[in-house]
Amino acid sequence: MSGPTLAAQFLAQGLVDELWLIVHPVVLGAGTRFLPELPQSQRLELMETRTFTSGAVALGYRVVHA
Repeated sequence: MSGPTLAAQFLAQGLVDELWLIVHPVVLGAGTRFLPELPQSQRLELMETRTFTSGAVALGYRVVHA
């Protein structure tokens, strides 16, 4: 899945086991938030990182379910 709104809905329902975030080295100062506000905080555990020649970084997180 992609898109912050859909991802936030799935996270809020407890339907996500892993989350991969791709961070590009660009600062815009406006636009859509990374994730909309969630009803409760989500605990994430870093599993893996990957760095690309473009400078982008992939961050793989495991969602820690209570």
